[in-house]
Amino acid sequence: MDAREKALFQAHGHAVRWLAGLSDRPVPARAGVEEIVRALGPDLPDGPTPPDEVVDLLATAGEPGLTGFPGGRFYGFVVGGTLPAALAVDWLVSAWDQNCVMRAASPAYAAAEDIAAAWLLDLLRLPADSGVGFTTGATMANFTCLAAARDAVLARAGRSAARDGLAGGPAVRVVVGADRHMSVDLALRYLGLGAPDPVESDDQGRIRPDALRRALADGPAGPTVVVLQAGDIHTGAFDPFGPAIGAAREAGAWVHIDGAFGLWAAASPRHAGLTAGCEDADSWATDAHKTLNVPYDCGLAVVRDADALRSAMGLQGAYLIHDTRGDPVDTVPELSRRGRAFPVWAALRSLGRSGVSDLVGRLCRHAASFARGIAGIDGATVLNDVVFTQVCAAFEDDARTDRVIDRLLDDGTTWISGSTWRGRRVLRISVSNWSTGDDDVARTLDALRRAASRQR
Repeated sequence: MDAREKALFQAHGHAVRWLAGLSDRPVPARAGVEEIVRALGPDLPDGPTPPDEVVDLLATAGEPGLTGFPGGRFYGFVVGGTLPAALAVDWLVSAWDQNCVMRAASPAYAAAEDIAAAWLLDLLRLPADSGVGFTTGATMANFTCLAAARDAVLARAGRSAARDGLAGGPAVRVVVGADRHMSVDLALRYLGLGAPDPVESDDQGRIRPDALRRALADGPAGPTVVVLQAGDIHTGAFDPFGPAIGAAREAGAWVHIDGAFGLWAAASPRHAGLTAGCEDADSWATDAHKTLNVPYDCGLAVVRDADALRSAMGLQGAYLIHDTRGDPVDTVPELSRRGRAFPVWAALRSLGRSGVSDLVGRLCRHAASFARGIAGIDGATVLNDVVFTQVCAAFEDDARTDRVIDRLLDDGTTWISGSTWRGRRVLRISVSNWSTGDDDVARTLDALRRAASRQR
């Protein structure tokens, strides 16, 4: 074997051993940053090191500092896992090393992106002629969609953001629910739009359509964007899209939906009612590395008006080979990027329509099992209506809730994140991994009972 083959062979062996050990190893990392730095060696060597030895060093020294994100008992941060076909194809993405900017540069990539985009629009029940961009994640998907929204509502007011910029032009008002995800605010900051105007949400984090209508009527007239959400980060709740979008339309606003993990409910006939009416929005953001379980990084920006997306994101360059049908570069902020559509295509091709539906349904079923199990633990209360994949629970007081969380992490069986919701410390369970099974749920509930009993 040459140096490249030896390095790939070593990487394959380490990867297979890592994945095979996930069911038995503790979920939290066993070593801290300083320990890993010492094991890796902080000083840059004077000379070269054979590639296979580099792979061995990183895999061996780094393994104790790895968290079991891909395993079935990690329930923090809504991160998902990686389906086998998507994982294997992602290895090919690195090996192929394609420049994914233009159709002419990589016809194979462009074809995979075209097919995957069409399949996604079909599964998510969104307009078939929408523009789709494959971004780094939901934050940049929100950014991409809101850039198209900003430019479109300014154009309606006679202002070209691309030509004139924002200074001296009409202000763009962005109205959001009080419980929106922080990535929306971050995207607005990147776009120069400042802080949004929040309106009241109900006890599950859903925007109140009556409060939205009042806010739109009472606020300043001018270019307006309304941001709704599919899947609250704590409760999994979905905004009432029909009446909320109706209120926004009365005000002439662009409607964007942040559906990082929840938009995938549309792919399950049993849960599609949660997204009813969201197809009437103007843009949608979601992640493929959450509910669909492809590798990091992969977000999806969808804009009903494909021309608005290309106008906001597209660019020209004398050295680029432009295609009259449009190029991948026209739909996302980055020029240099991974071939994200390849693993998305692989995940969808391996699952098929029924497999995607079953995946979503399985995640929801496990969340319901968690809710039932937690309700039977002395002192524990499930705080949300479990409608999708999120479970929020707490014990009698914040101190005990935090002690249980700490004990869970010390136990190592699972990882459940702590958070603060409605002014109360909570355990937040996000069921996102395709590999989570009934046994993982049972083991996690047993660990939670042990932690609660020891901290009583």
